[in-house]
Amino acid sequence: MRGKQAPRRKTANDPKFNNPVIGKLINYVMYGGKKIAAQKVVYGAFDIMEAKTKKPAMEIFDEAMKNVTPSVEVKSKRVGGANYQVPLQVRAERRNQLAFRWILAAARSRKGKPMAEKLAQEFIDASQNLGDAVKKKMDVHRMAEANRAFAHFAK
Repeated sequence: MRGKQAPRRKTANDPKFNNPVIGKLINYVMYGGKKIAAQKVVYGAFDIMEAKTKKPAMEIFDEAMKNVTPSVEVKSKRVGGANYQVPLQVRAERRNQLAFRWILAAARSRKGKPMAEKLAQEFIDASQNLGDAVKKKMDVHRMAEANRAFAHFAK
């Protein structure tokens, strides 16, 4: 590794809820630097979630994040000419990163509706332990469980 490691930048809180996690979500939704458009999508999704479930959007968001964030993942490690899938604990920052990535991928794969509606529906499904993002988390956990025998290869 050459040079210095890049400094950790703190992401700004979102303007409506003043929450750093939602600020990060807005940055993940954003395409081509269009932050205002991304904010409209996220806040629109929150409004739709409240309308559909009659519960506060933050409550649904927190529940969905809790259900989607993984605790273990597998990482490929080469040992003596063979590649092993080694299960490792996931760092807190990466947990949110993976959860956002999976939720957005699941929402974007839905067809025929505006992004705010797709995102809202994915959050509602995730808060009820349904949907593609939760399925992805379960697949990752299942993979880690299946490769538990290789855990001793972790540093």
